[in-house]
Amino acid sequence: MGQLKSSTKPFEISKWEVKEAWEEVRGNKGAPGVDGQSIADFEKDLRNNLYKVWNRMSSGSYFPPPVRAVAIPKPHGGGERMLGIPAVADRVAQTVVARHLMRRVEPVFHPDSFGYRPGRSALDAVGKCRERCWKRDWVVEFDIAKFFDSVPWDLLVNAVEAHTDAVWVKLYVRRSGLAQVPGFAQLA
Repeated sequence: MGQLKSSTKPFEISKWEVKEAWEEVRGNKGAPGVDGQSIADFEKDLRNNLYKVWNRMSSGSYFPPPVRAVAIPKPHGGGERMLGIPAVADRVAQTVVARHLMRRVEPVFHPDSFGYRPGRSALDAVGKCRERCWKRDWVVEFDIAKFFDSVPWDLLVNAVEAHTDAVWVKLYVRRSGLAQVPGFAQLA
C-alpha cells in the first residue's frame, strides 16, 4: 500500500503559541468583527476555533477577513476617525504574528521609542521628555497625522521581511494588506 501523506504542516507554529495569543485577546476584550462573533461566542467552541486558526496558519491557508469599520469620535471634538475591528479569530492570528515579530524587533528599537510597545506608555514618554528638559534648553515634539494611512503597503511588508525569515509571518502580513482592499473578501 502507498505511503500516506505526511501530517506535518509546512509552517512550524505551535498550538501553545495560538493558545497564549487567545489569552491575550480575551484579556483585551473588544467588540465583534465583521462576522459578528463576540469573545464569548468564540469561547463557546474554543478548542475548535483555536484549532481552525492554528491549522490554517500552519498550513499556509489562512486569509485574514475584512475588518469591521466603526467611526469613533476624536477626543476634544476633532471629528471622527475610522477604527477597524478585526474578527476575534483574526485577532488571535494577529497576536501570534505580532508576538513573533516583537521578539525580533524589540531589541533593535530605539530606547526612546514609546509608541505601540509593550510595557511602555504615553506617561513613560512624558517622563523621558521631562528628564531631557533638565538636560537641554530645547525640545522637539511632533506627530505625523494619519501616518499609517499614508505608508505604502509594500514598504511595510519590506520592513517586516527585513526582520524575519518566517514565511508564515510574511504571508500573513501580505494577506492582511489585501484584506483591506474592497472586494477582496469575495476573492479569498
